[in-house]
Amino acid sequence: MGNATKPAYYFEDFEVGDTFTTPSRTVGLAEVATFAGLSGDYNPIHTDAEFAAKSQFGERIAHGVLGMSVLTGLVTRLGVFEAGTIALLGIEEWRFKGPVFDGDTIHVEVLIEDKKITSDGKRGVLRRRYQLVNQRDEVVQEGVMPLLVKCRPE
Repeated sequence: MGNATKPAYYFEDFEVGDTFTTPSRTVGLAEVATFAGLSGDYNPIHTDAEFAAKSQFGERIAHGVLGMSVLTGLVTRLGVFEAGTIALLGIEEWRFKGPVFDGDTIHVEVLIEDKKITSDGKRGVLRRRYQLVNQRDEVVQEGVMPLLVKCRPE
């Protein structure tokens, strides 16, 4: 769901070094169960309390890609990438650095690491580094998602 009240951001509006912090969201067992159903990933570390209690984590944890999915949703809520977005170009250097537990409240810190105009001069690529951070200020996931973005219309 977009935020129509925010201005449209195009390639030219971003500078290397720009940072953004998303709103937060709490992840609970309901989201984990729903994600297990959607993905078909019923690994007991996510779905079986007794199994998970005996694991290195001591309790159930959210799926790693559930964290990534929540991350993309939180970034969308910023409203700064929507208007100019053409395509996500990939996921690079992704690291799962720690678990997301039931009840963790997470947010995303975004850094524009680099930007390059394409050869046609009508588009550019933003190299966006993401950190998924919990309420204890622990980075639980980190990586890069380059984005192809429109240049400002003439």
